[in-house]
Amino acid sequence: MTSGALRAAFEDPDPRSKARAVLALGTVIPAFDPPWPDRPGRPARPVLVGAREVPRRSPNGPEGRIALLHALAHIELNAIDLAVDIVGRFGTAPELAGREAAFAADWLGVAAEEAKHFLMLADRLEEFDSHYGALPAHDGLWQTALGTRGSLLDRLAIAPLTHEARGLDVTPAMIAKLDGVGDRASARLLEVIYRDEIGHVAVGFTWFAHLCERLNLEPGIAFANALDRIGLARPHPPFNEPARRQAGLTPKFDVDYVAVQQRFSAKS
Repeated sequence: MTSGALRAAFEDPDPRSKARAVLALGTVIPAFDPPWPDRPGRPARPVLVGAREVPRRSPNGPEGRIALLHALAHIELNAIDLAVDIVGRFGTAPELAGREAAFAADWLGVAAEEAKHFLMLADRLEEFDSHYGALPAHDGLWQTALGTRGSLLDRLAIAPLTHEARGLDVTPAMIAKLDGVGDRASARLLEVIYRDEIGHVAVGFTWFAHLCERLNLEPGIAFANALDRIGLARPHPPFNEPARRQAGLTPKFDVDYVAVQQRFSAKS
């Protein structure tokens, strides 16, 4: 495929159409015409509000499960665009010299799985007689993307190694809650997402470590410094240690999470 198809998928405002386009991308040739757009295509709904205004309800009832599934679908839509954006924005970064094709292939594979996740969740919402866009959502994930658009190292530190790694920490509890209220169908979707996300964090860590090697940086220190530069994510226990280790986050890297938290605490 060409880079034009990649950009068209990124700018497609229809979520289902975007997801299907990403699934059809195949292998991209990492040669792009700048400038890459800062924002992806988005539908008129959901209405974007502050994070505290997004409805949070117990999954005990159908409305609560719809709110949870809607929030997860919104995360997955953003994840599609983050994976496409990392290829379109950074696919020819100098620090990738000689590895551009492998980088693009890895992240397009992630994008395809995120597209699959979004479509599964959107279908499940419709089984509840709802749909994606029916509830408000927030723009926090894309604000993170805007804050890291100038640095591939920072993008890797924040998107897969902070946000997606946190997903590994919290998803098992969501699965248990859904099982506890008898919603096995929704729990099964989250089990698929959870397994795939371990691989996504692994992809992020692999490329983060590769960049650190190229730039002669120690990964734990580079991660902590990236968090300082962005000033957003503050990882804190409890961590899902087995899933993180399966994704390649080594014990030394885990120890650095504690160090980062101490550094943030000292600033506050």
